[in-house]
Amino acid sequence: MRHSVIVTLCLTGTVLLGACQKASDARVDRALKSVNVIDESNLSDIMLTVGDPNEAVAYFQKSSAENPDRPDLKRGLAKSLIRAGRAEEAAQVWATLIASGEATNDDRVDYADALIRTNNWQEAEVELNRIPPTHETYQRYRLEAMVADSKKDWKKADSFYEIASGMTTKPAGVLNNWGFSKLTRQDFRGAEKLFLDALTYDPGLFTAKNNLILARSAQRKYDLPVIQMTQTERAELLHTTALAAIKQGDVNVGRGLLQEAVDTHPQHFDAAARSLAALDNNVTN
Repeated sequence: MRHSVIVTLCLTGTVLLGACQKASDARVDRALKSVNVIDESNLSDIMLTVGDPNEAVAYFQKSSAENPDRPDLKRGLAKSLIRAGRAEEAAQVWATLIASGEATNDDRVDYADALIRTNNWQEAEVELNRIPPTHETYQRYRLEAMVADSKKDWKKADSFYEIASGMTTKPAGVLNNWGFSKLTRQDFRGAEKLFLDALTYDPGLFTAKNNLILARSAQRKYDLPVIQMTQTERAELLHTTALAAIKQGDVNVGRGLLQEAVDTHPQHFDAAARSLAALDNNVTN
């Protein structure tokens, strides 16, 4: 009798030990899974920021195929496709994510961005209209401004550009876009001011520098503004000014600026030299 009690106790102990072991294994598995998720999140962040865009695309394509129920991986794939300059494919991924019902309002904004990059302005506007007005972000208002611009709804565009520029600590890009909008409307003074504002936030933004020259040249201001520029940039801006002057009929001014551009460039400035030669040939003929 005593022997059978001992056997029973031993068997019970074995079962309990087995159950404890299984519980312990389950906890270890959960812990490892949590670590893996953290590692994946860190890797995803790296891929979306400093990683090579095409490597990021390959990583997210593989990961999302292995984990089709993970919206974060689809999101990562779409963003990496944008970075790789493959906006049409990115738009398709965003559309799939939105159709799954797992998309956020930010996803819809990013989808609208991809549509704009593929020149699908009407679809982008439709997508932006589906986002609740309470979703107020810099990216949303920047896109709203661009859509309004495409429709030549200048009042709405100005309103959205102003809101967007006030919602970021780095407004140089949106101020440059706003300035270009003013440039297309032939509001050259307004454009000049916005390009100068953009350069106060990002003195190295060459697009804004070149646009600034166009806005000034349209007002027949052919002297270079006092802005930060390298010697190469100075030569390129002189070239832009020269071409604008010639286009407006100020040929002698343009010729002088072309010569100055050639002399200023630290290396041979082929584009300016060709323009100067072509101008001289036309005058001779």
